[in-house]
Amino acid sequence: MNFIDIQAQYKHLKTEIDAAIAAVLAHGQFIMGPEVARFEQELASFVGVKHCISCANGTDALQLLYMSYEIGAGDAVFCPDVTFISSVEPACMLGATPVFCDITPGTYNICPESLERQIKAVLAEGKLTPKAVAAVDFLGNPADYSALEIVCKKYGLVLIEDAAQSIGASYHGKLCGSFGDSAIASFFPAKPLGCYGDGGAVLTNDDSIADICKSLRVHGKGPLGKYHNVRIGVNSRLDTLQAAVLLPKLRALRDHEIDARQRIAQRYDEAFRHRFATPYIKDGSLSVYAQYALLAKDQMERDAIVRHLDENKIPNMVYYPMPLHMLPVFENVCNYGERFKNAMDYCNRTFSLPMHPYFEVGEQDRVIETVLGCFYSTSTEPCTISHTSQSVS
Repeated sequence: MNFIDIQAQYKHLKTEIDAAIAAVLAHGQFIMGPEVARFEQELASFVGVKHCISCANGTDALQLLYMSYEIGAGDAVFCPDVTFISSVEPACMLGATPVFCDITPGTYNICPESLERQIKAVLAEGKLTPKAVAAVDFLGNPADYSALEIVCKKYGLVLIEDAAQSIGASYHGKLCGSFGDSAIASFFPAKPLGCYGDGGAVLTNDDSIADICKSLRVHGKGPLGKYHNVRIGVNSRLDTLQAAVLLPKLRALRDHEIDARQRIAQRYDEAFRHRFATPYIKDGSLSVYAQYALLAKDQMERDAIVRHLDENKIPNMVYYPMPLHMLPVFENVCNYGERFKNAMDYCNRTFSLPMHPYFEVGEQDRVIETVLGCFYSTSTEPCTISHTSQSVS
């Protein structure tokens, strides 16, 4: 059993993927070959945006956007306290300062109320200029864009959607990757839409931002080509082979993988809802379940379950064991009095189970039985956890 079974997906798509790779090997255009443009067009059409600018990875996609919006020294970039460091790391590399916000119980996404508190705190201190918000669709579950757009418009902030985990998810009828001023995608192999290496993309309706990103990804090239440089850029292009792999994977995601993820999540929900806090998907939202995360009663129970899963060779992960504000690299970053009680609660209690669209029913049953069996083997008392019982902002 694998936590995310990429090989099972390959077996299902082998004919299409092998043919796509063979076509690239035959024409030999390994950098910016025709498959790259074709994939960009198909992903933009699928998500519902005008432009898709592919690049080497999701972190680079964020860097391209931060550079395009001229984010740098003296600027504050707001992001959820529970995410991977890459959501804000490129902004830090450009000289900006991260400002962390607590998460909303249930969805585990950035809390709009905490965001506004942190914006007001930064303005009151007067040392930084609030510039942008990186809203993460955490574990494939869309953030609350209706509320976030109001806050960002009120304070004049750029809203960037970090859709690294959420391609295929939707919010009120729109697909993730189409929210905010611009968005990014990651094609790391474990993502819902993943390639066989690194890959990423910027997604935007802004013609000017699209043009700047296209320039930046090839050393700041100008209209006359890569030897006509008009700005300092980077070297960040999606390999043609990876684009070729992504084309059949995108079609599979659209045609059946999203539905398969819903069915597996529903089985998990039914099995675990009386023991744990199961993922909460707000009305009008559709999660793509990049990960399926449960919350145990407390850290002691979580750790006992993880040990039990390890002993029974059931793959599991903790996304994420530590909120950003506690990472050593950010120990000198000001938290403006925010306590991050929801982020701390989540990180202490969360654990994730195997989830992928080719996960067979028999393996699902084994996971379910092993998790529930932990209560008998450890003599843990039954517990019912509701979303209303969690900490609130």
